[in-house]
Amino acid sequence: MPNKNLNQIEIRENTGQFSNWTELLDLIQTAFKSMEGRINPPSSMHKLTIENLAQKAAEETLIYANCDDKLVGCAFACDREDALYIGKVSIAPDFQGHGLGKSIVEACKKLAKRKGCNELELETRIELTKNHEFFSKLGFVKISEKSHEGFDRPTSITMRCKV
Repeated sequence: MPNKNLNQIEIRENTGQFSNWTELLDLIQTAFKSMEGRINPPSSMHKLTIENLAQKAAEETLIYANCDDKLVGCAFACDREDALYIGKVSIAPDFQGHGLGKSIVEACKKLAKRKGCNELELETRIELTKNHEFFSKLGFVKISEKSHEGFDRPTSITMRCKV
């Protein structure tokens, strides 16, 4: 992390004032770039646009992290029947491996508690074993596998953790 520590990073929930959709799209695309050629089907990240990110943030809760006015991490959270689902967890490459992902998940846990949810849920691709390990260290356990449309093998796993 370039001369930064987590104490210098602000993690916020979008309450309507976020407007840097171009930087958000770039962050997600950059963070997900390492998946290229490793996962099949390709990430839904390719379908994101500035417009549908803004719409997603209007329907879900955008949690984001800034460092020196630069967007360095994010996640989206939305209510499901019995859990708060988190997705598009993205950390800028220079900030990976320094606890920012854990801090964003902790912010999601706090949001879940405020909403009266007892669990967080997420999906990660079968091939991304380092993601499985990362989320396992944060208390997530695999609860199921699923296949994307047109595939006869599992393509993702669902994980949950208690808050």
